[in-house]
Amino acid sequence: MNYIVSIVDFLLAQYRLVITLVVILLFPISIRLCKQLLAHLTKGKIDSHRQQRAELLLRIIVALLLTCLLLVFWGIELKGLLVLGSSLFAMLGVALFAGWSLLSNLTSFLIMFIQNDCRIGSWVRIIDGANHIEGRITEMGLMHIALQHLDGHKVIYPNNLFVTRPVMVLTSEPTKKEAPMKRPLGPKRSRL
Repeated sequence: MNYIVSIVDFLLAQYRLVITLVVILLFPISIRLCKQLLAHLTKGKIDSHRQQRAELLLRIIVALLLTCLLLVFWGIELKGLLVLGSSLFAMLGVALFAGWSLLSNLTSFLIMFIQNDCRIGSWVRIIDGANHIEGRITEMGLMHIALQHLDGHKVIYPNNLFVTRPVMVLTSEPTKKEAPMKRPLGPKRSRL
């Protein structure tokens, strides 16, 4: 009986560690429940690649929420976290308007993550003024999109340009056009 009383006294003295351990053990359970809820809400609406990215984003959000709860429980004020959060928010705001920065590619990735127009395997035509490029999307990364051109070449296109340029999502694979005959360089010869 004395042994149980000493364990209870130890647990009461170290309640912060016990609560922290409980939250850490609840993390996988809460992730599993959130994944099931996400799968139920998005069933048949998004492809598997976008589902994986949504699960990763969900895991990050749950981890941040549980971390904030633990910090509050341990007595750390959230004023410092609010300053950090507002700084990150301002940095993302600058990234939206600074098309030259690497942050704009990351921000554009988040925009593409939210919109569901282009997927891996989609044929697209990116229009840039009088020029355009066609290809099948093979990869959607944090900084760029990889297109498989009709000629078999791999084209790396930055996310910020992909978001800001008009993009046609094609219903089928475009046909390969023959290049026009070019005349040789040099002065024109007159036919006499």
